[in-house]
Amino acid sequence: MSIDTLKSRLPDYAKDLKLNLGSVLTPEGAPGLSENQIHGIALASAVAARHPETLREIAGVVREHTDEATFKAAQAAAAIMGMNNIYYRSLHLMSDQEYLSMPAKLRMNVIGRPGVEKADFELYSLAVSAVNGCGMCLEAHEKELRKHDLSREAVQSALRIAAVIHAVAVTLESEAALAGETV
Repeated sequence: MSIDTLKSRLPDYAKDLKLNLGSVLTPEGAPGLSENQIHGIALASAVAARHPETLREIAGVVREHTDEATFKAAQAAAAIMGMNNIYYRSLHLMSDQEYLSMPAKLRMNVIGRPGVEKADFELYSLAVSAVNGCGMCLEAHEKELRKHDLSREAVQSALRIAAVIHAVAVTLESEAALAGETV
């Protein structure tokens, strides 16, 4: 399992993705983030991107470089944000602002006890919210990260990782569809 496997599967027109994938998953390419944070963000983003091959390769790399708590927390962030991003994006898009004052009545216990540092879980949640396109959640997670003294550079690094992982997943999925493969 390796990033090189994913890079080798990308078509020539996606050369920029190959280069970006090679850089954003390194401490030099993701300023402000630890290696553990980088790997957790990558896994959460791969889960959110929903492309089996991308997820398998990223998960293999993450398993080699992080502990089980980080792996599970990244999965948990993708799961809970899968629900929250739909719910809160919907509230944001509806014109009746009264819905925002109503309790969500959805269980979100993992946010309070994620099994890893709160800032790390917030980074994973931010990345998934970017992939899922929930502006309301992005805003909330960015504010939390800033409260934890994470720099704007760290937030930007997390967003760049999410963007690259998502683009790789979309590209590989479209290539498979054009080749008549089932994904």
